[in-house]
Amino acid sequence: MKKISARLAAVRAEMADAARRAGRRPEDVRLVAVTKTHPPAVVAAAVAAGVTAIGENYLQEADEKFTALGWPDAGGGAPAARHFIGHLQANKARKAARWFEYIETVDSAALAARLDRLAEEQGRRLDILLQINISGEDEKSGISPHNVEGVLATLAKLAHIQVRGLMTIGRFVPDPEAARAEFRALRELRDALRAVAPPTVELEELSMGMSHDFAVAIEEGATIVRVGSRLFGPRHG
Repeated sequence: MKKISARLAAVRAEMADAARRAGRRPEDVRLVAVTKTHPPAVVAAAVAAGVTAIGENYLQEADEKFTALGWPDAGGGAPAARHFIGHLQANKARKAARWFEYIETVDSAALAARLDRLAEEQGRRLDILLQINISGEDEKSGISPHNVEGVLATLAKLAHIQVRGLMTIGRFVPDPEAARAEFRALRELRDALRAVAPPTVELEELSMGMSHDFAVAIEEGATIVRVGSRLFGPRHG
């Protein structure tokens, strides 16, 4: 618990410094603590230390973890917001909609429509981000920047999901500066889309940056950073 608290304080201080360097307010950047492969006790300790948003990559692990913690389904008032940040297949969307308030990795209009139907079944609205393949790497999921405008037009007709912004996974390279151009490109794409997006679509959020490059991401406009190993150490699996 003490170790997590100390790491959390250090990460938050770095986040605040990065925001100030960019002329931004530190409170405008949110931290999602990524707890994949770590046991339920680590999640509980993180929340006790002051973490307000938890990120998970794997649905089966999340199902087991949140059940063990006794957390309610999404919309039921869990002690922290839950963000799904892994690749999501449409045939597994029901479990994601059950546990998570926020799906960050929506990479197609078809997946968004599936989540919309599931949210309607649950009598709620589900917050989503569109995952953008800003680097154009073949092995990465995500919508091509050239296709996002058309996807937004389709999603604006859905009543039970709310588009909040864009998300990307930067190239994992040792030098954080190597990701700066991609983070800047996502911000510029978001800014351009604001001029043409339907009025029901919100494009306030930019989820980008992880443990090794979150400071650069914040300098380039991130509103959400996803940090795991800096808080919890190496993965357990």
